[in-house]
Amino acid sequence: MNPGATRLSKIEPFHVMDILARARAMESQGRSVIHMEIGEPDFPTVPGIVQAGIAALQSGRTHYTPALGLPELRAAIATSYPAQIRPDAGRVAVTPGASGALQLIFAALINPGDQVLMADPGYPCNRHFVSLFEGEPVAIPVDASNGYQLNADLVCQHWSKRTVAVLLASPSNPTGTLIPPNEMEKIVRAVEERGGVLIVDEIYHGLVYGEEAVTALSHSQNLFVVNSFSKYYGMTGWRLGWLVAPASFVTAIDKLAQNIFLAASTPAQYAALAAFDNTVQQELQKRRDIFRERRDFLLPALRELGFEIPLVPQGAFYLYADCSRFTDDSRAFAIGLLEKTGVAITPGLDFGSHRARQHVRFSYANTLDNLREGVTRLRNYL
Repeated sequence: MNPGATRLSKIEPFHVMDILARARAMESQGRSVIHMEIGEPDFPTVPGIVQAGIAALQSGRTHYTPALGLPELRAAIATSYPAQIRPDAGRVAVTPGASGALQLIFAALINPGDQVLMADPGYPCNRHFVSLFEGEPVAIPVDASNGYQLNADLVCQHWSKRTVAVLLASPSNPTGTLIPPNEMEKIVRAVEERGGVLIVDEIYHGLVYGEEAVTALSHSQNLFVVNSFSKYYGMTGWRLGWLVAPASFVTAIDKLAQNIFLAASTPAQYAALAAFDNTVQQELQKRRDIFRERRDFLLPALRELGFEIPLVPQGAFYLYADCSRFTDDSRAFAIGLLEKTGVAITPGLDFGSHRARQHVRFSYANTLDNLREGVTRLRNYL
C-alpha cells in the first residue's frame, strides 16, 4: 500500500491528547482527575450566545452563507476594533476556528520551500500548518530575556532569501506573554522593509489582565490578524474564528475558502452575533476577572513548590514552568504525575524543541477549588 504523503512525517500528534486520553480512562475507572492540561475555558458558552444559536436553528437558518461569512457578522467583527484603525468589513473573513484562518493564510502565501519565522516555544499547529503547505517553519528559540517572544532583532537575524512571513502570537500559548506595542511596531517595519508578510495571532486578546492588548492593526493595515470566538468568547466547540486580511489578499482568501470549506457553520455564525451584545460582554468580562484570580493563586503556588516561572503572564490562561529541578523529561514527569496523583498537565514537547524537556504547561482553566486540590496533590507528590 501507498505509505501516505511524506508531509505526514513533519506533522506530530499532540502529546497533550495522550495525557487527556489517559486522564479520561482514569476517570472512567472512578479516579479523580484535576485537569490542568486543557487549553479551553471551563465555562459553558454564555446563555445569550446559546439562545441565539438555538433561535437560528429553529428559524431554519441552516443553509450555506457566503464563503467569507455572514455580512452582518463580518460587520460586527470589524466594528469590534477601535474606530481609528477599524478595518473595512470586506477584509474580514469568518472561518471554522482560528485554525481555518491560518490554513487560508498559509495556502495563500506559501510556495514549496518558503520559510516562516516563529517563536519556540509556540502553539504546535502553527509549524504544522506551514509544513502542510510544503513550507519550512523556522523555530527561533526564545526565553524570559525576550519575554518568550520574537522581536525585531531576532526577525532580522533569522531572515533569509527564502523567508516570506513571520508569525507572532500575542498573548502566546504556552507562555501568556504579550509583545509590547513599541516592539510590535518595530517588527511590522522590519517585515515590511524586507517585503514579507506579518501574521499576528490575537486569539487570547480578550483574556489580558491589568492592561489593554493593542491589536497589530494599530501599526499597519497591510498584515494578517487572526482571532477566534473560542477563548475569550467561550465558544470552542462551535468552531468559529476570523481573520482580517490585507485588501490585496481578499480575493485569494475568498477563492480558497470556497474550495477548502465553503463556509463556516451557519448556526454558529448567527450565535456569534450575540457575542457582541452588552449583556454578553459583561459576563465575559466577569469570567476574565475569574481567570485573573486563578492566575494570581496558581503562579505563586507553583513558584513556592520549586517551579521556575520568571515572568508573570499578561494573558491567556497558562503558566509555562521550568521543571528542571525535578526532571529532565517533561513527558515522563507529566505521565507520572497523572498516574500517581490524578493531576493532568501538558509536557513542553508539544510547543517546540527549545528546552521542551525541561518545561511543562499548567492551564488554570479550572475552578479555584480544583486548582487548590491540584497544588496539594502536586506538593505531596514532589
